Amino acid sequence: MERTSILPKDLSRLFYKEERIAMFIDGANLYAAARALGFDIDYKRLRDGFAAEGRLVRAFYYTALVEDQEYSPIRPLVDWLDYNGYTMVTKPTKEFTDASGRRKIKGNMDIELAIDVMEMADHVDHILLFSGDGDFRRLVEAVQRKGVRVSVVSTVKSQPPMVADELRRQADTFIELQDLANYIARIHHHREPPSGPPTGAPRADDAGEFDDDL
Repeated sequence: MERTSILPKDLSRLFYKEERIAMFIDGANLYAAARALGFDIDYKRLRDGFAAEGRLVRAFYYTALVEDQEYSPIRPLVDWLDYNGYTMVTKPTKEFTDASGRRKIKGNMDIELAIDVMEMADHVDHILLFSGDGDFRRLVEAVQRKGVRVSVVSTVKSQPPMVADELRRQADTFIELQDLANYIARIHHHREPPSGPPTGAPRADDAGEFDDDL
């Protein structure tokens, strides 16, 4: 069955139907961007929509997990993604105390994402990076030298903007997350939910709660 594009026509024409695409989702960063814009992401709609733009080779999702918790709000999302076409890359968070004596949790996934992007660069034509982290600018430049196009998905419409200017300028294409909201947002129903399984992924209620920039 042919899938429907989720991109506005001016962006959709920048994709080629036979090109090989890989998605790399910085989970905490994308969650924070969507939350700043006031919507939750339906990860089934997100994956299916971009799969319609070409030949989706792989969809990676990166997140750190807090260990030794009886219940983690992000665990249902991680499990759902793992069973529904995403390649999950996770690692335990690390707890530390800063100079002020405050307890903090560190969960940076930048290295894992960068390694996977470099390894996949020889097997794809187009990389979709779902992050606004300026630390990825050199990574984007490196894979572009391999002949791979890179589109960055984030937002400049939040206050403050969630994408670093240097990353946005380095990308071949910048895709504004707000422009995708009508296509990838979770639909919240006020009536009783159906008895069957949901079509979209569970919400990542705590995906951005830890400090992933340290």
